[in-house]
Amino acid sequence: MKAQLRLETTLDDVLAPIWDRISEKLKGLYGEAVHRSWLAPMRYAGHNGGKIQLSVPTRFMREWVSTHYADDIRQFWHEEKEAEGLSVEFVVAAPSQNVSAVPQPAALASRPVGAPAAANSSWPMPEAQDAILQMGAPLDPRYTFENFVVGKPNELAHAAARRVAESPQVVPGCNPLFLYGGVGLGKTHLMHAIAWHIRTHTPQRRVMYLSAEKFMYQFIKALRFKESFAFKEQFRSVDVLMIDDVQFISGKDSTQEEFFHTFNALVDQNKQLIISGDRSPSDLEGIEERVRSRLGWGLVADIHATTYELRLGVLQSKIELMPQVQIPLKVVEFLAHKITSNIRELEGALNRLVAHTTLVGRPMTLETAQEVLHDLLRANDRRVSIEDIQKQVANHFNIKVSDMHSARRSRVVARPRQIAMYLSKKLTSKSLPEIGRKFGGKDHTTVMHAVKRVEELVASDSDFAKDLELLMKMVQN
Repeated sequence: MKAQLRLETTLDDVLAPIWDRISEKLKGLYGEAVHRSWLAPMRYAGHNGGKIQLSVPTRFMREWVSTHYADDIRQFWHEEKEAEGLSVEFVVAAPSQNVSAVPQPAALASRPVGAPAAANSSWPMPEAQDAILQMGAPLDPRYTFENFVVGKPNELAHAAARRVAESPQVVPGCNPLFLYGGVGLGKTHLMHAIAWHIRTHTPQRRVMYLSAEKFMYQFIKALRFKESFAFKEQFRSVDVLMIDDVQFISGKDSTQEEFFHTFNALVDQNKQLIISGDRSPSDLEGIEERVRSRLGWGLVADIHATTYELRLGVLQSKIELMPQVQIPLKVVEFLAHKITSNIRELEGALNRLVAHTTLVGRPMTLETAQEVLHDLLRANDRRVSIEDIQKQVANHFNIKVSDMHSARRSRVVARPRQIAMYLSKKLTSKSLPEIGRKFGGKDHTTVMHAVKRVEELVASDSDFAKDLELLMKMVQN
């Protein structure tokens, strides 16, 4: 019996490193994004009789891996002489029973406001922390780093957010950290995740998170009740100030003035600032130049539109929280293909489908998904791409599509190109730099100039405005 146990232990010692090598081969074969989402979580779990067991965390992941990657995984194993005669099976790992000693967001959220994390914690004095939390906005316990799905479109923003959250001091070159991207791509999730991580792991640091609108409201309230000094003291006493959706202070001169001075005071005290917006600092309209300049001082990280792989990863993470619901793989792939606008809409589609299946009692099928989500699918199908716009505008003005990417400046080409850039800004969710790249690598300032020029023509030339309106309808239909 002891000899047999030693033999099995020795075989596991041989096979485990083989899986590490195979995992690296799979990364080279499928790429970093696919490997991170689907293959890296897989572990060598031992062998049972003549079968090598590879464990995955969820049933959904087992089904996905078995469908898409099993043949290559088995092929790599068969090429190893130590695994000769052994087959490969995928098993779902038993959930871990270990509970971290570090308080998690839900535990922190249920703690009375301002209460210490533990008896020996260096959490700030209750009165100070209470005032900070009351002036800030509540954090969503679902928005943590553990629940954030990383892919190519958001990997820089995620890495920067983790770096700032995990550092006990200001990270050189990252003050402020400015996160920007379109609606529903994960900016707020990352902001909350940073705040949760700091409050959980270094609770002595005072963190204030709030939206730009709430910052403005608190400032106006302080002016009204003649509490400006208390307002300044509260905001300048924090260690980490987080302002979400900074574009909402656009055109608010007095609020921008106070934000400017708060920004400078915190930077002078070596305190961390984290800001988010819907576009890069240089593209924010209605924001004073001095404010835009300071917002771009540190690290500016953008979040691009989602990819198919990232959308699959998001769906998988959501499905893991719904063990009572069986969702066919075909339905998941269908949603990832069809709901391409943003993460928020994708999660909403899944929630709607699950709710319908649960409440009505119908099985979840591809036909059910198409029926329940018909309005959402139709809206996504109607979405216009920059390529569609370029083709339609080129056809309207009788020029080549290649002229849209050229450097030609003749009026016969330049004006249609400006109109196409304008329509791309109005009809798509793409950022100015993304639009510029679609037009032959133009700078974002070129796109800004084009948008401004077309707006001027619309205001001054009624015939041009009518022609543009007609062209916009043609593009959208």
